[in-house]
Amino acid sequence: MSTIYDDASAWFEANWDPTMSLGDWWARLAGAGYAFPRWPKMAGGRSFNKAESAAITRARRDAGAYGPPNGVATFLVAPTLFQYGTAEQQERYLPAIADGTVRWCQLFSEPGYGSDMAGLATRAELDGDEWTVNGQKVWNSGAHYADFAILIARTDPDQPKHKGITFFLFDMRQPGVEVRPLREMTGDAAFNEVFMTNARVHESDRLGDIGAGWHVAMTTLSHERNPENPGLSETAPFGEVKLSVPVGEHAGAEARNVDGFSISLSGGGGALFERVVNETDAWSHPLMRQRLAELASMRRIGRWSNERTAARMKAGAQPGPEVSTQKINGAEMSRRMRDLGLEAMGAEGMLWSDDTPTDGVFHRFAMFTPANSIAGGTDEVMRNVLGERVLGLPREPGESDQREKPWKDLPKG
Repeated sequence: MSTIYDDASAWFEANWDPTMSLGDWWARLAGAGYAFPRWPKMAGGRSFNKAESAAITRARRDAGAYGPPNGVATFLVAPTLFQYGTAEQQERYLPAIADGTVRWCQLFSEPGYGSDMAGLATRAELDGDEWTVNGQKVWNSGAHYADFAILIARTDPDQPKHKGITFFLFDMRQPGVEVRPLREMTGDAAFNEVFMTNARVHESDRLGDIGAGWHVAMTTLSHERNPENPGLSETAPFGEVKLSVPVGEHAGAEARNVDGFSISLSGGGGALFERVVNETDAWSHPLMRQRLAELASMRRIGRWSNERTAARMKAGAQPGPEVSTQKINGAEMSRRMRDLGLEAMGAEGMLWSDDTPTDGVFHRFAMFTPANSIAGGTDEVMRNVLGERVLGLPREPGESDQREKPWKDLPKG
């Protein structure tokens, strides 16, 4: 009797062709249900469990086949649509996410409301069957090439700040949307700021109830902080995607040009770090060996936490505030990998060029590492979440009053 692995291996053997275009390969992968096996069949999956999905991933790797799309669309938008989207919204948006033909970004944070995201000032006002949107967002990954965005905007300033927010599916290609890339110290520009001036959103693209956007957004963020997210892939999550390029060439270019952001979110930082450790023989140094053992312990704790989250989701629950533990742990592991990797390289760890170990890729990962403590919620915010929502500690003084007052009466900026 054939197993899931055997069936998948036979399919990849018959279908994988590095000369076909990336778009054709992703369409074929989604059509067979092998893009995201844990997703429903209507969205490029097979409704498989974690173990069955892992067997398919193993078969794909063994065949040397390129992975499915990755990014905001797959690990943030899709799971939010699964939970809150109408049947029409799911049918309209999910297939194009599974085959990578439509790209998304996230419009949550604002310049004056980073840690206090609920204080956001971007406004959406209903005009007939459309909403008019005005405001500014920042730190928007991939917004410079995104087709759509998930957007939260204030729709009722007379309500307390958490209750007057609504969640939208937003067209990034329309008039009134200006995207300005932000250059990082790595030299890359993965983040952006976005300005919206009288932009429009149809009422049919509202996700969830009016005024319930904060709850929807918290669900989205719980998926962002969940390393067991079924929408995470091994391919680079951020970068221009040319669907007409042969998939083999695209995979090769990605391996050569991957940036620190892509490495961080695709899980490749660990593999890159292990390569540095092995090439430098770091295990032969007693002090380095002790620090590597500490990092290994953190990884085991992370895996245990991941298993708890997976069990919760298997029982039908969404990831809860406890995923903040995994977010903090992941950021700390990134910092330790950065420090240990550069130290293991010796003098070469101080250089910045393509002829350094790992062709400079680890150095780009190291330069991007501070972002892991910011993106998806700062370490400080994550600790507040754990203290208040998991441990039951009291909120900060004055916060309860702010939660009850109308947003329009709160101090701004």
